[in-house]
Order: sequence, then C-alpha cells, then structure tokens
Amino acid sequence: MSGGTISGTGGIQASLDGRYALALFETAVDGRSIDTIEASLVTLRDALAADKDLVALTKSPIVARGQAVKAILAVADTLGLDGVTRNFLGVLAENRRLSALPQIIRAYRLLASRHRGEVAAEVTSAHPLTEGQVAELKQQLRTRVGREVSVDLSVDPDLLGGLVVRIGSQMIDSSIRTRLNALASAMKG
Repeated sequence: MSGGTISGTGGIQASLDGRYALALFETAVDGRSIDTIEASLVTLRDALAADKDLVALTKSPIVARGQAVKAILAVADTLGLDGVTRNFLGVLAENRRLSALPQIIRAYRLLASRHRGEVAAEVTSAHPLTEGQVAELKQQLRTRVGREVSVDLSVDPDLLGGLVVRIGSQMIDSSIRTRLNALASAMKG
C-alpha cells in the first residue's frame, strides 16, 4: 500500500462500483480483515442468488432510503455478516448503490485474490460442484497458469453440462450448450 491506494488494482477503480470495492478493500487491509469481509461478501452473494426478495430490495428504486438502510442492516444481522460489511451495506443503501452489489462483490474478491498473489477464476457450472471437484479444478487451473487460483463459483442450469471458466480475459468454455450451438452452426453449413 502506498499513498492510501492498493498497488495492482488494474483498472478496478475506473468504475464507481470498483471505487466502492476498493474503499472496502482498503478498509479491510487497514483492519486486517480481508478474509472476514470476503467471507461475509460470499455469504451475501449466495443469499442474493437464493432470495428473490433480497434481489428486489437491492434493485427497487421505489424503496425509500431509510427503509432500504433498515432492511439491508436487518439482512446483514440475519446473515451474521461482520460489522464492517454491515456498515458498508448501510452506506450503499444510503447512496442508493445496492443494485451494484454483484459487481462490488466480484471486484472485492478480485482485489483479495491479487493481494494473496492468486489468480482469480470465475467458474460457471450447470450444477453445483462438490468439494472434490472444486479441489481438482483448482489443481488443474494452478497447473495451467502456474500460480495459486481462487475460484468464484456460480451455477447456470442453461449450460446443460460442463464448465465455463474465465481467468482474466481468457475463457475456457467446455459447456454442452456451446458444443450444441457449434454443432447447430456446422449443420447449417
């Protein structure tokens, strides 16, 4: 850290969402709570994926600021999020930026991975992966890129099967959906 900024942020701070993520990350570095906050953000991301009412709260332009702040703080308490993340969510609600949570979470996790010297990989699968499958995938990716890899997992049933892995600007798509689309294109001639 030098002059209050994290080195190696590589364009994350270019967007408003990135600046929020960077501010949270710098707070985490100062408080030596990078992993704690990351765990809270993963819990929040999973809750957003599972709860349509929570998504509606974060995206609704008609919820008054005060109501949004109270509601998101109640969610944070229910999920058992750490105090820094809880306060951060209150700030986002006050500034009407809750809709940016997925991008902020992704940017924070990227900053945390870089801080640990890891390469971040976004992995989308048709079905949830087991712990063994995740460990094997990490090992294969580690071999491929020559560094430790942190994976951000998500599920998209539309893939039908296989995986889509994004590491930086590189994408590895072994999904059945892509293979079927390629086959359909080839058949059209």
